[in-house]
Amino acid sequence: MQISITKTTTPKTLIEEDKLGFGKFFSDHMFIMDYEYTKGWHNARIVPFGNISLHPASTVLHYGSEIFEGLKAYRTKSGEIRLFRPMENIRRMNASAERMCLPKINEEDFLQALKTFVELEKDFVPHSFGTSLYLRPYMFGNDETLGVHTVKRATFMIIASPSGSYYAEGINPVKIMIESEDVRAVKGGTGAVKCGGNYAASNRAGEKASKKGYSQVLWLDGVHRKYIEEVGAMNVMFKIDGEIVTPMLTGSILPGITRKSCIEVLKSMGYNVSERLLSVDELVDALKSGKLEEAWGCGTAAVVSPIGKLFYNDVEYDVNGGQIGEVTKKLYDTLTGIQWGEVEDTYGWIYKICD
Repeated sequence: MQISITKTTTPKTLIEEDKLGFGKFFSDHMFIMDYEYTKGWHNARIVPFGNISLHPASTVLHYGSEIFEGLKAYRTKSGEIRLFRPMENIRRMNASAERMCLPKINEEDFLQALKTFVELEKDFVPHSFGTSLYLRPYMFGNDETLGVHTVKRATFMIIASPSGSYYAEGINPVKIMIESEDVRAVKGGTGAVKCGGNYAASNRAGEKASKKGYSQVLWLDGVHRKYIEEVGAMNVMFKIDGEIVTPMLTGSILPGITRKSCIEVLKSMGYNVSERLLSVDELVDALKSGKLEEAWGCGTAAVVSPIGKLFYNDVEYDVNGGQIGEVTKKLYDTLTGIQWGEVEDTYGWIYKICD
């Protein structure tokens, strides 16, 4: 794939790393590629970061024809810049494209786009442990018609944001409210797809939780309203009476790459990991009896986020005394250690970009 590069003439000043936050600042450039059903993907280019122009009838504005991914570029102490399991993101985005009737992208072309883009933006990859260059590949339909049909024109883009911690609390345990009214997704819908509509639909419950002093919500399934699904925008795991339990992928839960990595790491450490249905009643019983030893969310942005409190039916429960659990800490140290080059990658997950 040929990628043309037009460099900015007004480079940005790098932000101090302790002031980054998450997703607030952006690098100098962005990757763009166009699709037309008669031509396929074409005109791959990297251009200065800036606003884009859309027709007022563009498909994405009216029918939500959009998908995205999230992954990170890390800088090791030796200066090497690397990605973590990028092929998993590429394949998941193509799976999302298939569900949303958007065009798939050749895997090697996608990887080449990521590599070329990160190499150009390497100065924006922060140096401190715990920081990264967050990469946001996304695709949207832009047919210039109000008719509802399979997308015939689309745009694929990648933007980048040098970032610190996703949560202001960092690795400290967060407070979570179990949501019993709104639902995130249903089986047969788009719950297993990384599309904007899933996140927009979650905002009302998230706002309600925030007003009550909680960082995020723990979702229940959309049919029975009783089975645990995700926590906020992350997958979730629990240690119950020695067993690691995570909700099984039923079609309404995003198949998280960090989730998959956690399961592989935990099994390699000898833990018994169960992917199964977990009801809120079982979870509350485990909280009351003391059998719930640890709980944590896992996702690209936060990596691993320990849960210190759970709120349900007007009762707040402590999890592990509000402290980080042993397994949670092991997972965080292992995954971040591999990502930043401080733990040997025995799984073959790292993709080197440049030194």
